[in-house]
Amino acid sequence: MRIAMIGTRGVPARYGGFETAVEEIGARLVAGGHEVRVFCRPVPGESQPATYRGMALTWLPAMRRRSLETLSHTARSVLHRELAGVDVALVFNAANAPLLPVVRARRVPVATHVDGLEWQRAKWGPAGRRYYRLAESLAVRWSDALVADAAGIADYYRREFDADTVQIAYGAPILRDPSLDRLGELDLEPGGYHLVVARFEPENHVLEIVEGYRRSTARLPLVVVGSAPYSEAYTASVHAAADDRVRFLGGVWDQELLDQLYAGALSYLHGHSVGGTNPSLLRAVGAGTAVIAWDVDFNREVLGEHGRFFRDSAALAAELAAAEADPDEVGQRAAAAQQDVRRYNWDDVAAAYERLCRDLLEGRARGRLGSGRRRAGSSGAP
Repeated sequence: MRIAMIGTRGVPARYGGFETAVEEIGARLVAGGHEVRVFCRPVPGESQPATYRGMALTWLPAMRRRSLETLSHTARSVLHRELAGVDVALVFNAANAPLLPVVRARRVPVATHVDGLEWQRAKWGPAGRRYYRLAESLAVRWSDALVADAAGIADYYRREFDADTVQIAYGAPILRDPSLDRLGELDLEPGGYHLVVARFEPENHVLEIVEGYRRSTARLPLVVVGSAPYSEAYTASVHAAADDRVRFLGGVWDQELLDQLYAGALSYLHGHSVGGTNPSLLRAVGAGTAVIAWDVDFNREVLGEHGRFFRDSAALAAELAAAEADPDEVGQRAAAAQQDVRRYNWDDVAAAYERLCRDLLEGRARGRLGSGRRRAGSSGAP
């Protein structure tokens, strides 16, 4: 099959869950004998290769405004000549739903990966939230299939729209006996710090994590990896909440070093609350690190009984104290979680996407989707 992957920043994956999924799934589809084309956004100062891990890459510019970047790039992608002759399109992000009729007009069956509940993010004002709510409806109306990466997202579309989804999670990279030799570059020791890796956005609760850590009796430092590409004010509030035990590293794009940071932490603090299955959470568990996570269904689905959870800074402070008081229990919980997370396997994920693409091509994929109208008694406008 000739498969197009549209709607993300593209590959190599350097930003978030969608990009990680595109890279891991696309490379495996290529290995399975398919032709995969990924539509990518250029990064100033970086090269634009024609191929990556066997995938053909098409580089197209986007408007550099938060509210228009994704949609403007997808608009160029769905109109581009490279989409001609494609058998199947995989569109990531329900925000791109207004452009689905263009894909279908080119006689290309399309599945939309709807992501999480983007309209719940505080970075969007009332107009942005209304747009994302509308986009969810249009994704239901105009997709040939919907993909949800977590049971909570599948439940949401069933409850709101009485719509079926194909549930396909992300994969968890399992680090076996990882080297920790590079932690010394950052003056860190194995098991000698707590870690958070996140974009600085309110829904990722980085501020609450830093506040909870500051309130705690933790002796080990808190290492914070990440930044906020659009929110200087929120970043400033996070830094203001920190004390001298907190170390801000900014973005870490060296994957080997980032893997060692995950694997070497005593605990990984995960504040994400509105997405589905989160790749950073899976990476931490796959690295053999115990997780203290924000208490929502998505995170409990991954961690089960092996996680610890918090809903405010006071609860996190107590969990941090407990972790440092009993590192043996932390290690046992981490090992059990790593074993359990093997059910999130990229090979299985790619195989599920291959089946979905074949069903799309052969006209079998469309389930109960319908008009996109919200059901009576649903949650309504935000």
